[in-house]
Amino acid sequence: MAGGFRLEGWLLAIWFAASFGIVYFANDLQIIVNGWPLGYWFAAQGSVFVFIAIVALFAWIANRRDAEGKGSDDGYAAYKGRLHRKFAAYVVCLLLFLLALAIAEKYGLKKSWVGGTFLIATVSLYAAIGIYGRTSDAVEYYVAGRNIPAIYNGMATAADWMSAASFISMAGGLYLQGFSGTSSQPGGLAYVLGWTGGFCLLALLVVPYLRRLGLYTVPDYFGVRFGGRWPRMIAAFSAVLCSFTYVVAQIYGVGLIASRLTGVQFEVGILLGLGGVLLCSFLGGMRAVTWTQVTQYVVLILAFLIPVSWLAYKQLGNPLAPFVYGQQLSKITELEQQLLESPAEQQVIREYARRARDYELKLQHVDAALEGERRELKEKIRLLNERHADEAAVVLARRELAALPKDTLAARELWTGAMQENLERAKPLGGMPAHVRPFKGDPKGTAEEQRAFELSRNNFIALMFCLMVGTVGLPHLLTRFYTTRTVAEARTSVAWSLFFIALLYLSAPALAVLVKYEIMSQLVGQNFDSLPAWIAQWAKVDPTLIAVSDVNGDHILQFSELRLGADIVMLATPELGGMPYVVSGLVAAGGLAAALSTADGLLLTIGNALAHDLFFRGESDQVGAVRRVMLSKFALLVVALVAAYAAAQRPADILYLVSASFSLAGAAFVPVMILGIFWARTTAAAAVGGMMTGLGLTIYYIVVNTPAVRSALGLSGSGLWFGILPVSAGVFGILAGFAVTVLLSFLSPSSDACERAAMSCR
Repeated sequence: MAGGFRLEGWLLAIWFAASFGIVYFANDLQIIVNGWPLGYWFAAQGSVFVFIAIVALFAWIANRRDAEGKGSDDGYAAYKGRLHRKFAAYVVCLLLFLLALAIAEKYGLKKSWVGGTFLIATVSLYAAIGIYGRTSDAVEYYVAGRNIPAIYNGMATAADWMSAASFISMAGGLYLQGFSGTSSQPGGLAYVLGWTGGFCLLALLVVPYLRRLGLYTVPDYFGVRFGGRWPRMIAAFSAVLCSFTYVVAQIYGVGLIASRLTGVQFEVGILLGLGGVLLCSFLGGMRAVTWTQVTQYVVLILAFLIPVSWLAYKQLGNPLAPFVYGQQLSKITELEQQLLESPAEQQVIREYARRARDYELKLQHVDAALEGERRELKEKIRLLNERHADEAAVVLARRELAALPKDTLAARELWTGAMQENLERAKPLGGMPAHVRPFKGDPKGTAEEQRAFELSRNNFIALMFCLMVGTVGLPHLLTRFYTTRTVAEARTSVAWSLFFIALLYLSAPALAVLVKYEIMSQLVGQNFDSLPAWIAQWAKVDPTLIAVSDVNGDHILQFSELRLGADIVMLATPELGGMPYVVSGLVAAGGLAAALSTADGLLLTIGNALAHDLFFRGESDQVGAVRRVMLSKFALLVVALVAAYAAAQRPADILYLVSASFSLAGAAFVPVMILGIFWARTTAAAAVGGMMTGLGLTIYYIVVNTPAVRSALGLSGSGLWFGILPVSAGVFGILAGFAVTVLLSFLSPSSDACERAAMSCR
């Protein structure tokens, strides 16, 4: 055992150096090697390769050491052989389906038919698997019979993991945020590092120990380890909270894609996608969800790799985008410099600054400004009517009047947001940072520049930390590793999961760079009358996705006049790159698969937490098990409808919602879980105190730093601790959770049963 701990310790040291060490010194690693800035390459790719090596090496050594994974029975081998044949047949059929649609489009099949065919075919496939996999058996419903081979569980985990945030938003976030994000929104390559590096912690510290216990849900662990109702109930509540936050983002992505594919309203698109989610998870639980996610992984990875490879071949003559896109980094740096020196861009920036000042003046006397605008518009409508002006002009003026804020509070909120947006757009490059620059500010500059540098780096590291630790605590992810046959297969499954995830995560930075170069070199500078039609089409789906406006009145699109949301970059890539519409349909189907697969797992987790954990009464007989399964299905249905309503309100962008759920999961689960596994002295009272402290502090920090809450409570100042933004609130909750759990464990008596439970985890 001591040798095992030494192995894990060395691997954790390598993990720390490849993530936090590289990031901390990224500003000093600006040496250009084969066209790549060394710090950028490590953050975007090199560290991911190290993470894969760590997880794979650990699985290989630990499985050999435990002698648990040496071979399997003939029946299991035959079972895997049948699965391999079925999977190969599915991949071949999918490729033939894509080829047939491409040929049909070439010979005149309408775009609406292509999009509709993708939607109907993929959702029907997922629904058919869900219906075929229906079950009321508890082991099948909760953990897929614990009979999923490692490679297929790896695919299912990857699909479950690569949500709408990974597929739809991450490349867009990298496009907007560059290396490390902006002063108001840290991110960039923190998402790549955080969402891959967390799997090292998962493999080394959690998965083997949880799988050994033979559990059904994550709250089960807290019940088994600490006993009593309170640890399980708090864990169940936390699982519902972080999973609900996560699933709202997925259903928003479902509505976005379904509405674009079919042309229906956004809210109707949500309901269409929700039907597919429920058919997959409602009937068959984890058994159906697992095989649905395997099929969805193939769709989403093809949907991501095909357009990025196409774009790389178009620009660089080589389809291996992750290995060649470094050539475009230097070109983007040159284009950024040209834009900074462009007189037309300067005109746009000055106009945004003027608009920001106008809103600032309005905010000084909100009542008078609002009443003045009403009078002006009413007078405008009266004059138009007197002059018998065109009806369209009158209707437009009436719409402007109707769109005015209804009261002073609404006006203040609207104008404050507009002022902040214009101030951001008045910055060079539309507020976007230089793409390869590690952090804002200058460590060798003025005192203000040094402080900006420290804040930028600290926020990057805090977000990366929250994403890594949150990965360890996400209930829907941990439950996936309960489905393997043995502990050895669970370890191997983590390695396969990270490999399949890395196929997309290594390509996302490439896509961001290629799209940025395409926009800067091809789209910017076009006449407004000749802009491609896809811009207006996506703007109709959701105006926050994309918007263009001739700010300086020259009828030429400047870079600062184009506003892109993070959720549009991937979805619009095929149209931006001039690819056939069948690729657009495939990308939309891939995004739908990513959102549906994660929504399946999350809704299942919520339903199980409510039925199996919150309402658990200790029934161990068959009747009690069936009752819990039926209650899980009912809870899943109710939560799905509530989440759909919340998503229809468009509460925030996908990346922010998902990142917040990681902070919640990390603070609620990880401190107590890790201490409970490795420290027998951890008590039940300490577990309750640690979870409540971590979760409560994280929620408080997120809520109290919401602009609407601060305005309503009359709070002044930023409210930030050490300059850490609320998206990384988990950093405080996680540290507080560890501290409180350790302190209360020393202060409260430890029972023999609790210590025996701790040893059984090991």
